[in-house]
Amino acid sequence: MAHQTHPPGFHLVRRDRLLQEAQQDSYKNKGKLSEPTLCPECGAVFHAGHWQWLDKPAKAHETFCPACSRIRDKFPAGYVSLTGDFFVAHEQEIMQLIQNHAAKEKSQHALQRLMDIVKLPVGAVVTTTDIHLARGIGDALHHAYQGELEFHYNPGENLLRVNWTR
Repeated sequence: MAHQTHPPGFHLVRRDRLLQEAQQDSYKNKGKLSEPTLCPECGAVFHAGHWQWLDKPAKAHETFCPACSRIRDKFPAGYVSLTGDFFVAHEQEIMQLIQNHAAKEKSQHALQRLMDIVKLPVGAVVTTTDIHLARGIGDALHHAYQGELEFHYNPGENLLRVNWTR
């Protein structure tokens, strides 16, 4: 069989593989923001390539940060489901751990915030603006109280569901 040569820049298309579509997060900035940019809602500043907590700069451009956009749209990136008899018996203590963990992360990462805590008859659901905060809450619960911890990540939607029970 003779070896075929192709013109420069030509790439043979393989039909035996599915192509993965690039991940699209509609809450990420579409292009590079002008620096400094201020979020008029929370006061976070986009500087040095990321959102952070800084003093309000003079003459800053303004746009909503991704976390405030998610909160405004009620569109979480992370869900943490809490269930079990242990949770019911220690709910106040567990909620305090979650609040403390979220406050620490928010102070260091401007886009990692709690959105809501919904109490259910058999547990609670915590929603977050960032998948990393949801993961961190799950890890903190497991470290402090053990129990069963599951992660379900949907890369197409940039969504993380964390289930903790004990």
